Amino acid sequence: MLKNYLLIAFRNLWKNKVYSLINILGLATGLCCCILITIFTVHELSYDRFHSKADRIYRVTREFLNPEGAVDLHLGHVAPPVGPLLKEEFPEVEESLRMINTTALLKIRDRYFVEEDGYFAEKNLFKVFDFQVLKGDADEMLKKPFCIALTEELAQKYFPEENPIGKTLQWIVLNHQYSLKITGVYKALPEQSHFHPSCLISLVTMENPNIYQGSADPKFWGKEGLRKNWSNNSFLTYVLLPEKHDAKALEAKLPDFMEKTFGSFARSQGWINDKETQKVSDFTNLYLQKLTDIHLHSNLDSEAETNGNILYVYIFALVGLFILAIASINFINLATARSANRAKEVGIRKVVGAYRGHLIIQFLSESILITGIAMILGICLAEVFKPLLSSFLGKSFNFDYFTHWYVPLLILLVVLVVGALAGFYPAIYLSSFVPVKVLKGKIATGAKRSTLRTILVVTQFTISIVLMISTVLIYQQLSFMKNKELGFNKNYIINLPLPRPLNEKFESFRNELKKMPAVKEAGRSSRIPSGRLLDSFGSARAELKDSLIESPVILKVVGIDHHFVDTYGIKLAAGRNFSKEFGKDDSTAFIINATACKQIGWANPKEAIGKRFNYGDRPGQVIGVLEDFNFESMHEEVKPMVMMLSEQFYRELSVKLEGSNFKQGLNHLEETWAKFLPGVPFDYEFLDQNIARLYAQEQREGALFFSFSGLAIFIACLGLFGLASFIAEQRTKEIGIRKVLGASVLNIIQLISSDFIKLILIANLMAVPIVLYAMNEWLQDFAYRISIHFMVFVLTGLLALMIALITVSIQIMRVATINPVHTLRNE
Repeated sequence: MLKNYLLIAFRNLWKNKVYSLINILGLATGLCCCILITIFTVHELSYDRFHSKADRIYRVTREFLNPEGAVDLHLGHVAPPVGPLLKEEFPEVEESLRMINTTALLKIRDRYFVEEDGYFAEKNLFKVFDFQVLKGDADEMLKKPFCIALTEELAQKYFPEENPIGKTLQWIVLNHQYSLKITGVYKALPEQSHFHPSCLISLVTMENPNIYQGSADPKFWGKEGLRKNWSNNSFLTYVLLPEKHDAKALEAKLPDFMEKTFGSFARSQGWINDKETQKVSDFTNLYLQKLTDIHLHSNLDSEAETNGNILYVYIFALVGLFILAIASINFINLATARSANRAKEVGIRKVVGAYRGHLIIQFLSESILITGIAMILGICLAEVFKPLLSSFLGKSFNFDYFTHWYVPLLILLVVLVVGALAGFYPAIYLSSFVPVKVLKGKIATGAKRSTLRTILVVTQFTISIVLMISTVLIYQQLSFMKNKELGFNKNYIINLPLPRPLNEKFESFRNELKKMPAVKEAGRSSRIPSGRLLDSFGSARAELKDSLIESPVILKVVGIDHHFVDTYGIKLAAGRNFSKEFGKDDSTAFIINATACKQIGWANPKEAIGKRFNYGDRPGQVIGVLEDFNFESMHEEVKPMVMMLSEQFYRELSVKLEGSNFKQGLNHLEETWAKFLPGVPFDYEFLDQNIARLYAQEQREGALFFSFSGLAIFIACLGLFGLASFIAEQRTKEIGIRKVLGASVLNIIQLISSDFIKLILIANLMAVPIVLYAMNEWLQDFAYRISIHFMVFVLTGLLALMIALITVSIQIMRVATINPVHTLRNE
């Protein structure tokens, strides 16, 4: 019997080639999109799950509160004492692990290499995380000072065709060189990891007091710093808990832990003003974050690498379901519309003894067969487009359909479920026909508009219009971020890390650069625009109404030199820039931004000039107020900032080049660099590219959303095309009669398309509140965002209407232009 059902199904498919092609192509396109979105979703959800202890590993994060109790900073990094103290205080902590990122300048023979993804790590790294060690002993690899482990790729680059174990690299720190012994080689972590160390240096190496000598406060680094420095929040810290241990129970103990271990230090530093009533938890707290939550559920102020966003996973999963729904709606619409052509078949089958159940099985088997063919075609299309998706998103999608037993089973389940859902209503509807009425021609189907078909077409185009309008608004927001004035000139600025030796002779370096007119300016700073403002000494004491009072505003500090403001072309709202003509600027002068001026309480920038201002341990006065500029991305509001001269802060070099002689200026910069820093790689970045990178993920995902939205429109129009084609065929004789009576082709197009136009208009009205809610939620993630204008809905609605009208008119016109003689000759 099943064989007979399948044979009839194939015959029907072959007999109705156009409708079969529309059904299969629509479903295949929908399934292809679903498969690609599933591959993307599985990839994003699999981050860090390759670690065997992933469900027991937690990252320690640190939150800072402002005086009002609101979150000012939430860091994915913490101070170095936290890890060891957690291990000492809580027996449930099986392991605590500290890591810190470093840019390592390495020398092999006469060649220099810069490794930006280097990490210092403790010796128990391999007890917590699953690294595949290829050479060396994991237990000994990071145990001793001055040891380094390399990825397989790095080992091959440094020592091609050689065994690197036991060999040494020269590690250049400030003005010194140290020998690092290679103790291991490991396989690079897979892409689905929240950090990717290219080399690992033993953390115990940092205990050597000479390594960072002269770089900062001697207590900041070294053995003492690793044990007692609570100011240096730059260490990734992880804890390993026992099986099925309640992490929330441990997290609840952390406020008391901080009070016990950090409280006396905080009070000695003056970080707690009211020593009697204020607690450590009033301004800082620790939290535990599950390892597998980091990639999609963490967008903290400091992260090891750029993370994904669970919101986009949800959005794309929803888009995939929408597309599949649209494709299924096409099938249902065409199947019910064509029911008239099969009414007599159903009647005859019932007369010769077919039961309703048999007919339902027959029609469901046809539906599942179409879905199965569409699934095969969809998988083929997905495999064709998968490399394109991988290249576009910059991710490697190694998705194998047969690696896991449940994947083929899931595909089969999708075929059965989608086929059954898509074919259920037509099967029930067709099998319900009464033979007598059918054979007497009393069943009115096909061209007559059914309520279900109306609902499905409206639903289909509501989804399509929602996607269209959302795409337009996403594009507008991304364009707004890309083109908004930032408050400084981002073009033709080169950024480089500033080595300590160059910092010590910077003026000579700058004078040499300025000999070339193509170099306009060069300045130093602790951070550069496009980065995050993570440094702060807390609030300031500012002069208001002739009194020096404590300000409640938490200020972000950036160390800059005399040339930084001119390098970036930042405008002064009042006062002056730092100048060497004023000898006290080095120790007493501050520049703030307009936001800081306003929040501190000065009426305008001019009022702030000359006012007493104490920040950190430095007393002084405000000499300048800068107009607000977007130091961070557009996701963040402009924060109150203070800038000061400080040689110890400078870590970044910015060089402004002349646009018309850019290449000449860049060559001169490279030559000057080589002259002052022989052998040190000239590793530079363009500021405008760094800023564009802040929005690269949104740009890629916006383009992907646009592509899937286009496919949804295509599938909807494909279904509309098939439905219009069928209705036009059903009304061929009616059209012929109307033409004989004097109706024009335009009159006929207007008559038949009017029903479709009404449905599209209803779909437009239904789409508006859905889009308003969804896009307002999405835009909340941006501190600076567009306003949603009513014209977007009008223009997009008209576009959808025009697309639908063109799709329908093509088919109606084909029938309307047939000579009535041919359509009526049998009447």
